[in-house]
Amino acid sequence: MANAEKTIVIAGAGSIGCYVGGCLALAGRKVVFLARPGIATALLGGGLRITDLDGRDRSIRPESVTTDPAAALASADVVLVAVKNGATEEMASLVAGHARGDVVVVSLQNGVGNADRLRAGLGGRTVLAGMVPFNVVQSAIGNLPLHVHRASDGKVMIEDGMAGLAGLLDVEGLGVETHPDMKAVQWGKLLINLNNALVALSGLPLASELADRRWRRILAGQIDEALAAMKALHIAPARIGGLRPGLLPKLLRLPDWLFRLVARRMLAIDPQARSSMWDDLQRGRPTEIGDLQGAVLSLAEKAGTPAPLLKRVTALVRQAEREKRGSPGLTPEAVTG
Repeated sequence: MANAEKTIVIAGAGSIGCYVGGCLALAGRKVVFLARPGIATALLGGGLRITDLDGRDRSIRPESVTTDPAAALASADVVLVAVKNGATEEMASLVAGHARGDVVVVSLQNGVGNADRLRAGLGGRTVLAGMVPFNVVQSAIGNLPLHVHRASDGKVMIEDGMAGLAGLLDVEGLGVETHPDMKAVQWGKLLINLNNALVALSGLPLASELADRRWRRILAGQIDEALAAMKALHIAPARIGGLRPGLLPKLLRLPDWLFRLVARRMLAIDPQARSSMWDDLQRGRPTEIGDLQGAVLSLAEKAGTPAPLLKRVTALVRQAEREKRGSPGLTPEAVTG
């Protein structure tokens, strides 16, 4: 699989998709961007600028950008799915209808169920789960060139199951490794992603929100509820940055000064980075709350464990979705009620 001539389709060229595809294209990989009209116009009109928190600053004019799924997918060897969770079934249908039978599909989406959704719609095609640990900030549509900025660190994990795939995807600016138990990795990442809603509700940059013990205590409370449900159902999430998941709430509840000392890696974030859920609220789009807090609430219901804080956070995000006014800018006290 590690052949630079393989055609890689970015199915969902949003912030993550453009960053991943841009890094691959800069490394000489054959990349096709399957994008919405606004992003396609920006990529074709002004190219793509890629920066990161380490100071890397590169630009490229993608060779292949299209809004036509048939044109994008017909020659695909690898499809990296980066659409929002709500579009997963639609993308599975498009891949099934237009891609070859030997295509390899990798989900680079939030949550724990997207690879299974893709498999359900793709018959016997190879589908691998993936996990993207970092945040990407995208410039406003219309600003040229389109600018995507990796605002935090970490290596992409993909399911172990296709020899050479990690080598094909592992390029400068985009570290990629395989893992034998992606469900555990995804559950571990989901614990961290429970913070996305708090960033969205507060409107604060991620670094500022994590620096405030009041917000961290809310995150810790959500993680406690999640871990209780997981334990009851014998789900063992993977370590998070080397830390056992059970220790994460204790770390988050430390006083601010001590948290800053012991969690420097967690705070190695661009000062303006926010969450994709915040971006969804700002743009008036549906969020992925159902695949994050909602996934844990489903576990809690099945396990019979309480999850009042997760329910409260979910209800507040749903309210903000309905109001379509962007982030409500809530205080920690307003969130906890």
